[in-house]
Amino acid sequence: MTTRLRRRLAAAAAAFACTAVASGCGAGAGSGGGTTVNWWTWDDKQAVAYQECADAFEKQHPGVTVKITQYDSTDYFTKLLSGFVADTAPDAFMNSVQYLQQYASLKQLMPLDPLIRKSGFDMSRFSVGVNDWKYSDGQQYGLPMDWASAAMYYNEDMLRKAGYTPADVEHLTWNPKDGGTFEKLVAHLTVDRRGVRGDQAGFDKRHVAVYGIGAMGPLGQDFNGLTTWRPFASSLGWRIGNTGNWPTEFTYDDPRFVATMNYFRRLTDKGFAPTAGQFTSAGNAPSGSQLLGSRKIAVYEGGSWEAGTLLKLPGTKVGVGPLVQGPTGRRAEVSNANGNTIWSGTRHPELTWEWVSYMGSAACQTPASRTGTFLPSIPSAVNSSVRAMAGQGVDLSVFQAQEQGGQLLPNIPYANGTALQGSLLPLLQQFFAHDRDDDVFPQMAKESRKLLTAQQ
Repeated sequence: MTTRLRRRLAAAAAAFACTAVASGCGAGAGSGGGTTVNWWTWDDKQAVAYQECADAFEKQHPGVTVKITQYDSTDYFTKLLSGFVADTAPDAFMNSVQYLQQYASLKQLMPLDPLIRKSGFDMSRFSVGVNDWKYSDGQQYGLPMDWASAAMYYNEDMLRKAGYTPADVEHLTWNPKDGGTFEKLVAHLTVDRRGVRGDQAGFDKRHVAVYGIGAMGPLGQDFNGLTTWRPFASSLGWRIGNTGNWPTEFTYDDPRFVATMNYFRRLTDKGFAPTAGQFTSAGNAPSGSQLLGSRKIAVYEGGSWEAGTLLKLPGTKVGVGPLVQGPTGRRAEVSNANGNTIWSGTRHPELTWEWVSYMGSAACQTPASRTGTFLPSIPSAVNSSVRAMAGQGVDLSVFQAQEQGGQLLPNIPYANGTALQGSLLPLLQQFFAHDRDDDVFPQMAKESRKLLTAQQ
């Protein structure tokens, strides 16, 4: 590693306010005289799911141990950067598109094209995410692992008592002017402390007992609105980037985006949705399942990765419906495809590729995804997961329909994700707090242009 590159890595790690990795994970560390392939993930459920693949891989490769390590997402990327600096990063790791540009430009990712060609690996097996993992140099740096989307989870009892049916949820329409049937549903499901519904005279928005839907403004560190406002804006035809991949601008000044943001601020102002962080206590934000289970909200637009938990919620029958249809009848949502990447410093590139490519096979993804904890990028594995989870009473067909119905949009890779998050999230929060109005959106677009084109 050159001195200049090491300095860039150290600077990146400092930007994350990193702490040293607690223990060396050292690529290719020996284990009982054999070879260990270290693989990291931030997803505790996928760590468990992929252990079945690790066991099978070890049987096929005597003397090889696959060590799966999981860190919480709040620490994960800091530990990766520290590992790059200390030369102790894992051989391969689950990665987010948000960090593709940073890691590739720091030369910490191994281009996979030579390995793909040499092994004859067929990339057409993936239905989602291949182009998401191509860097601006045209090379492939990751194999799609999974994809995530969103859906409408609802309290079936509350829905029934409000006079609605699951079929009504399946056909919800939305527009940013009056909210369509979506807002009618949400308003009627909202109930104040005196039992008055949101669409009835005398409703008191200052004392709401049950919100029709969960918070739709910026949640946590998410400035992309994957499970909140983005499916609505996308249903209008809005796309975040001015180009398909590696955009030079996020189109936050587009009238469709502006209308969507104003709509959800109005919905919150009406008392039909809580403000972001309203239920947070002592720094802890309750999950969507906790809010549905405690009957604080009636509908929760949540992620596909939450389906297994939400649809098995003790004491609460939860249903799941598709995303809303926009004014043209279209549904649209970004497929957030995580990738499997190889560290350029691995001591065992061939063996690590064998592990990574095995993870990208139906032989691995089919049994791993039967846990219902993720949606694999291989269609046959998705079908297997849907069937397996249906046997457990968990209906994933709404997500299968998104894939088969062409509703999924690519999650385009872009530059300087960390800096964008730090710059744009506070501006969105200011808008929803009424500290700023529409003047914030041209500023967000300007900030995006500056950061998307900046050199790291």
